[in-house]
Amino acid sequence: MSLIAPAPPRWRATSTGFAAGLRLNFLLVSLLVLTTLIALFARILAPHDPVQPVGGLNLPPGSDGFPFGTDAIGRDMLSRTLYGIQASWFSALLVVAVGLLIGGVIGVIAGVASGWVDAVLMRMTDLFLALPGVLVSIAIVAALGAGLGNTLIGVSVVWWPYYARMIRGEARSIAVRPHVEAARLAGISRGRVILRHVLPGVVPTAVVTASLDVGNVVLLLAGLSFLGLGQSAPAPELGADTARALSQLLSEWWVPVVPGIAVLILSLVANLGGDGIRALTAKRR
Repeated sequence: MSLIAPAPPRWRATSTGFAAGLRLNFLLVSLLVLTTLIALFARILAPHDPVQPVGGLNLPPGSDGFPFGTDAIGRDMLSRTLYGIQASWFSALLVVAVGLLIGGVIGVIAGVASGWVDAVLMRMTDLFLALPGVLVSIAIVAALGAGLGNTLIGVSVVWWPYYARMIRGEARSIAVRPHVEAARLAGISRGRVILRHVLPGVVPTAVVTASLDVGNVVLLLAGLSFLGLGQSAPAPELGADTARALSQLLSEWWVPVVPGIAVLILSLVANLGGDGIRALTAKRR
């Protein structure tokens, strides 16, 4: 009699691995949803006004009911961090949404129309792709003036070409499929072909690409804010709060480090959530 347990059937091991991967992907997407909810309800979750002194100066984390401590003016670091998360997260989502909208329209038109329309739109896209995105964003913000709204404009101007190029390729591959060609031969208008056949095939790829980009936009906006191109003081913003408190790094380390860690967590959650969305989308195809 053998004492070695028989190996489980291959189909069972495959099923178990698939279920574990599915749970992991749902967990990653849940983190993305949780982060969005925290940003959405930041004003409710914040225990204090983020711009008003509410305690002693430079209190360390855990002192007098301040979990993240206070800054050099006595403002609650937890409240400022929550408000900063709200600004950074929704700013990144807005930039991605605007870029996806502009790039999606240009990409779909170029992919379906082809010919000289495709050539003109793609050469314009290539022109924007050839420009150094970060420097162009800084130049636009410098010309318009520092402020969160102008920063979003500057980043959005250089962010849409990536989506235009990606969506154009996807739309073009869908436009030459037999069922789309059959719809054209049947006399269906080009607009209806786009709405009924091209867009449903483009949207999943666009959503996955956009979800993976949120973390990059968070880092870019934090970097521009760190350079002083974000909201002006005393408005809470993660990159600006880190920059203003760098001189305290060796004495009151929590003042510059806490907002920096928040940026790291936002970027990490966005990237992991994007991977989860990509995996779930791939499994459904």
